[in-house]
Amino acid sequence: MMAPMVDEKKKAELTQHLSTLRAELDKLVGPDADRAKTIAGFAELSAHEATLEKPHAELLKLSVTGLQKSVQEFEKTHPGLAEVVGALSALLSNVGL
Repeated sequence: MMAPMVDEKKKAELTQHLSTLRAELDKLVGPDADRAKTIAGFAELSAHEATLEKPHAELLKLSVTGLQKSVQEFEKTHPGLAEVVGALSALLSNVGL
């Protein structure tokens, strides 16, 4: 059996970023709350793909791109959210694929 691409330290970091992201998304209300579901979906999908034993590089890249695109409209109004997504995207993009 192959070792997963993401070691335990990176998994812990990933879990922390996801937790922080969820807290930021919980602050969104109204129409922004609907967008929060999209952001959360891409974040979960990206994390899932990154932590598979054999991640699919193209799917990981697509899900991270979706995550980045889904948060773009919040960069000025919710800079904390954009910052968390940036950190999460960087971590996911560097899982060693």
